[in-house]
Amino acid sequence: MKFGVNLPNYGPDATPDNLVTWTGRIEKAGYHYAMVSDHVALTPEVNQLFPAPFYDPFMTLALLAGVTDRIGLGTTVAILPYRHPVHTARMAANIDRFSNGRLVFGAAAGWAAREFAVLNVPYRKRGAISDEYLAAIKTCWASEVASFDGAHVSFREVHTGPLPVQRPGPPVWVGGHSLGALRRAVRYSDAWHPTSVSGDWLLGIGMPALRQVAEAEGRPVPALCPRIKLRITERALGPRRLLGEGTLQQIRDDLGLLQELGAGAVVLDPLSLGERREKGRTDRDVADLEMLAENIIDLDAGCVR
Repeated sequence: MKFGVNLPNYGPDATPDNLVTWTGRIEKAGYHYAMVSDHVALTPEVNQLFPAPFYDPFMTLALLAGVTDRIGLGTTVAILPYRHPVHTARMAANIDRFSNGRLVFGAAAGWAAREFAVLNVPYRKRGAISDEYLAAIKTCWASEVASFDGAHVSFREVHTGPLPVQRPGPPVWVGGHSLGALRRAVRYSDAWHPTSVSGDWLLGIGMPALRQVAEAEGRPVPALCPRIKLRITERALGPRRLLGEGTLQQIRDDLGLLQELGAGAVVLDPLSLGERREKGRTDRDVADLEMLAENIIDLDAGCVR
């Protein structure tokens, strides 16, 4: 199992120098992925959780590709309807080239209705648009000249180079918990990338639903690569806690559960639901991640100690 970190490309601590420093520390500690989030228009409900400044994920990853050597770089998650798929495919392929094949493309349909309105994208059609855009992106990665015909996007004989280093394209992790998101993960992705879930939900609802969708579609079950919270507490939390929240022993047990489930990767997200990122927070978070790498996670072996 590989381990990644969702690093904040937003908020009062986010500067180019800090993003480089945080990623360097994470890479030195031995983590396998550094991943960043996506928003385009910081409407009030978005800014409440992800305060400005917000650095574009693709530009941020291009910066990090030039100052790292080993660590994988990814989006958790790029919002598919926000950009034309030819543009998204080209940016992602460029970053895969700049990093010599280290990109993971995490993607989802999005949630912020007012952000969709600013971008003049129909919120209620975001699922269908996401399906089609993701198929178009993968078409662009597959060949030097691509064509696609759909209800929401069509193009003919577009020259797509440079193609990604990874063939037929970077790994695709699809986020979301709805039935539509699960279908998207089964049809188009290498991994399902749920976020902020409890162990009971994952075992009792999420994974069984994913298997049912895969069976109905006649396709393999995609790998499990969740993003979980990292919130360390002195006292044990109750049964309603999310994966990654609680004492060090509870967090060790959560990672052990994911390991038993055969998760391909887990991304640690050191920000609780509804919590606003304040100045000075990220240095403490990175220190916690370094501590986990020393005491809880064997990053060389890819397992829980």
